[in-house]
Amino acid sequence: MKREQVKDKYKWNIAEIFATDEKWEEKFEEVSKNLNFSEYSGKLGDKKVLLELLKKSNDLDMELERLAVYAQMRHDEDATLSKYGAYLEKIYGLFSVYATQFAFFEPEMASQDDKYLQSLIKDKDFADYDYQIKRIIARKPHVISEECERLIGMAGELFETFSTTFGMIDNADLPLPEIEWEGKKVKLSHGLYGVIVSSTNREKRKEAYEKYYDAYKSLINTITSTYYGNVKKDVYLTKVYKYDSCLEHALFSEDVDISVYNNLLKAVDDNLASLHRYIDDRRKILGYDKLYFYDINTPLVDGVEIKMPYDEAYDYVIEGLACLGKEYQSLLRKAHDERWIDVEETDGKRNGAYSIRCAGLHPFVLLNYKPKLNDIFTIAHEMGHSLHTYFSSKNQPFAKSEYKIFVAEVASTVNEVLLLNYMLKKHGNDVELQKYLLNYYLDTIRATLHRQTMFAEFEYGAHAMAERGEPLTKDALCALYADIGKKYYGDGIEHDYNISCEWARIPHFYSAFYVYKYATGITAAINIAKRILTEGDAAVKDYFKFLSGGASTDPVSLLKLAGVDLSKTEPFEVAMKEFDETLTKFEHLMNI
Repeated sequence: MKREQVKDKYKWNIAEIFATDEKWEEKFEEVSKNLNFSEYSGKLGDKKVLLELLKKSNDLDMELERLAVYAQMRHDEDATLSKYGAYLEKIYGLFSVYATQFAFFEPEMASQDDKYLQSLIKDKDFADYDYQIKRIIARKPHVISEECERLIGMAGELFETFSTTFGMIDNADLPLPEIEWEGKKVKLSHGLYGVIVSSTNREKRKEAYEKYYDAYKSLINTITSTYYGNVKKDVYLTKVYKYDSCLEHALFSEDVDISVYNNLLKAVDDNLASLHRYIDDRRKILGYDKLYFYDINTPLVDGVEIKMPYDEAYDYVIEGLACLGKEYQSLLRKAHDERWIDVEETDGKRNGAYSIRCAGLHPFVLLNYKPKLNDIFTIAHEMGHSLHTYFSSKNQPFAKSEYKIFVAEVASTVNEVLLLNYMLKKHGNDVELQKYLLNYYLDTIRATLHRQTMFAEFEYGAHAMAERGEPLTKDALCALYADIGKKYYGDGIEHDYNISCEWARIPHFYSAFYVYKYATGITAAINIAKRILTEGDAAVKDYFKFLSGGASTDPVSLLKLAGVDLSKTEPFEVAMKEFDETLTKFEHLMNI
């Protein structure tokens, strides 16, 4: 479908940001001329000068965000239009100039006396920046000189080379062969692989699985070298900034204590018996003597579907989230009616879905809606992100409004869990749908909590090896991944060499210690949703405090406002118990 064929009510209203491309270009030129901060360098010990700088930086951040969001959204409407790709490149260049010009700020602030910095935190004129200043104090032991910071900034693109190289391997050079699918010879792709291994055709799943991993194995030496380079970069920066480990460095940047990471790994490791049980149940239900990795995603309950056109599905989501209150429902309706959302799949449009913040406005949402159950959940998921952004932006100054990535998946997953519980109640007499929904929930937890924690354990092991000076060879990495995989999946699955090589196809590994946030996110979401469903309005009120918190303090403390303390083991045990109890319900319905 061409974009011009889509009704306006199903397109986001991008003119709210800039009415025309010409307006964008005018603003770009204006901002480009306003990036010189040299007049402030050496004067940050003067409160008046510092406050002026912070306000100027804050205003520039807002302008740059609006420029970047417009360029991104235009590009994502139709990636074949090179004009908006060029807009994005111009914005990236502007961000680089900004970072270089502002490189003096943190070293100079860190050189200030603690008494002065503490006085800023107590000063109401600096209320918008108090958390930022607290983080500067905390980072003092890790601050390097202005000159070194400039050099690190100049090397930013170089440090991204490993990720870029893997992206080229994964998206351009991977020798994926042809495969026969639905009566046609087609080239195997990442998307098609996902479709085939989720199908009910076991022979075809096996064929796709073997061909897909053969492609990665044919480049395993190159991928190993690329990943090893990325890990060595992490180790280098960890030493430069004087952290004890890559893990400490990564978690410090988001103000998360290592105990959270350790609690996650321990809780999942201690409760793998339920996962092993589910794997064995999967084998029994499918009727196989042996279960292979290509059997892990095929549906256990087939032929069940809820199909709704978009508007009906959106109303269904609003109804399903009634437990969050009338204000929340009203905002969902507002987003629908005031065109925050780009709905239809069109030629050249970016795949998938996302929510994006835009300074001074509401968030925007990209969908590629299809009338199927997964896409109903996608509406709930993306609107969870959006209303988290909405409440944070409404209740916090811009400088403290952007919540950390650590909590980014919480609100979206809370919506999914609440919607699933609503559906289970609403369709309580439909046994087949009950089975389907329980299986959907089990696979969501398995993929987001168990699997991402397995990835997190691999990352931890790989970085620890590099920190000890051990070379990350393909054999060493495959052996590490195989050992972790055997622990997670147990004896219920056949562990072939392809599973050992799975690490080689995970793009998130090029953003070190990122994947664990998916696992902590679903853990927090399960706890919050359970509390809302059992305690009602009091829990909703606490949840809204979290949604409104932005980056006013560290993310673990913000979650405590919603009743979840990830510095303790209890929330992780609750999530593990949720999986176990859901599995028991599923087994009962399936007569296992």
